[in-house]
Amino acid sequence: MDPEILDGLAPDDPEAVKSRRDLQRINRLMGNSAWMSQALEWAGEKTGGPIWELGAGDGVMLDPLVDAGWEVTGVDLAERPGDLPEGIGWRQGDVFDVLGDGVEGVVAANLFLHHLSDEELEKLGGLVSKCQVLCFSEPWRSRWALLEGALLWPFVGRVTRHDMMVSIRAGFRTGELPTLLGLGDGWTIQEQCTKLGAYRLLAWKK
Repeated sequence: MDPEILDGLAPDDPEAVKSRRDLQRINRLMGNSAWMSQALEWAGEKTGGPIWELGAGDGVMLDPLVDAGWEVTGVDLAERPGDLPEGIGWRQGDVFDVLGDGVEGVVAANLFLHHLSDEELEKLGGLVSKCQVLCFSEPWRSRWALLEGALLWPFVGRVTRHDMMVSIRAGFRTGELPTLLGLGDGWTIQEQCTKLGAYRLLAWKK
């Protein structure tokens, strides 16, 4: 996988700030934010939590959940966002170090897993094997999604134009992510590829 430019920029770099804003708009356009909010609300009611978000970024996905009373924690290499509500937990560091020997409850990630290698995904699968629900939204690797990404070029910055295409090429097709994570017979798996370029996986213990 080619490196994404945003990963190498300082958080306060003007191009990084613009790219994060681009990503927020793209998330809304793809419907990722709405889908993840609904999926996590369902997961919280099903399990009682706790809820972990990997690659939590600015933590906006977690806001509605803490308001609903769930125990939620964001995990990211970046420092805790200054405007994050106090009720949201935050663990700064590499996800594999933070998860340690594994976690229980609900694990979610939005546009994060495509950054990981096959070997890292296999390792992650072991760390989430005790969870009750997994909620993942990633790029759908397809020619259709690449075309849609190219159509957005006039409306986004240089960093997003590059990183968006890299992300799509590193995304997933149906059947790939459950296999890489090692989700076996003990899981019920629901996959979806949308017309707006999203691949979604919702998995829960039978």
